[in-house]
Amino acid sequence: MSRYLIIPVAIACGLLLWFWGSGGFDHLAAWAAGEQREFQNQIARALRAARAEQPEAVATLLTVCFAYGFFHAIGPGHGKVLIGGYGLGRRVAFWRLSAISVASSLGQAVTAIVLVYAGVLVFQMSRESLVDTTEQVMAPISYGAIAAIGLWLVFRAVRSFAKRQRSQSVHAHGDHHHDAEVCSDCGHRHGPSAEEVAQVGTLREASALIAGIAARPCTGALFVLILTWQMGIALVGIAGAFAMALGTATVTTLVGWTSFGLRGGLLASASATRFASVLAPTIELVAGLLIAVLAGGLLLRAL
Repeated sequence: MSRYLIIPVAIACGLLLWFWGSGGFDHLAAWAAGEQREFQNQIARALRAARAEQPEAVATLLTVCFAYGFFHAIGPGHGKVLIGGYGLGRRVAFWRLSAISVASSLGQAVTAIVLVYAGVLVFQMSRESLVDTTEQVMAPISYGAIAAIGLWLVFRAVRSFAKRQRSQSVHAHGDHHHDAEVCSDCGHRHGPSAEEVAQVGTLREASALIAGIAARPCTGALFVLILTWQMGIALVGIAGAFAMALGTATVTTLVGWTSFGLRGGLLASASATRFASVLAPTIELVAGLLIAVLAGGLLLRAL
C-alpha cells in the first residue's frame, strides 16, 4: 500500500514548492505582520486596563498576548525552520518533537524575563538597550547555535552514507549474514529495523535545539515585560510573556507535526523501492543543509 502514498506526497511537495516560488510565504508574513501591529495596539490598551484594575483586563491581556505570539511566529524566526528541519531530517518520536516545540517557545519567555529583570534591576538598562542586546548579542548566538545543529545533521547524514558504503563493500566480499529486515531475494535492506524505528532523538540533541531557539527572546515579550514593570504590575507581564510563548508554540508545533508527517509519508512511499536505504540519510542531509544555510545567512546579516 505504501506505493500509493507517492502521489499525495508528491502533490504536497509540489504545492509547497509552488507556494514558495510564487511568493506565498512573503504574502503570509506580510499579512501576519499587519495582524501583529493590530495586536500590539490591543496589548497597549489591555495593559492600561490592567493597571486600572478593570474587570477581566488580565484575561483580555493574556488572550491578546497569545494571539500576538501566534501571528508573530508566522513571520521570520522563532525556530520554525529548525523544528521543521529537525522533524524532517531525524527519526524523532511525535510526542518528543511536540515537547521540543513547546519547551523552546517557553524557553524564549524565560530568556526574556531573565534579560529584562537582570537588565533593569542589576544593570539599569533602558528598553532600547535591552532590545539592542537582543539583536546584537543574543540573536547571533541563537543563529550560530542553529547553524551548528544543521551542520550536525549534515555530519550524521554523511556518516550514514559512509557506513552504508562500508557495509556494501563487506557484502561484496562475501559477507552474507542477514538480519530480520534483510530481503531474502536481493540481500539488501528495504527498511529500518524495529530497534531503529524505536530510536528517537537524544536528550542532548533536544537540549541543544531548545537552547538554540530560546537564546533569542521575542521582542514582543520584552515590550510587555518592560511596560508592566514600569506600571508596577510585573506578575501580569510575566504571565503575558508565557501566554505569548504558548501562541508561538502553537505555530512551531504545527510546523513540527507537518514535518513529522511529511517524513513519514516520504519514507513510506519509498519503502518498497530500491531507494529506501538512502532516502532517510538524504532527507537528513537536505534538512541539515537547509537549516545551516538559512541560519548562516541570518548570522552573517546580524554580525
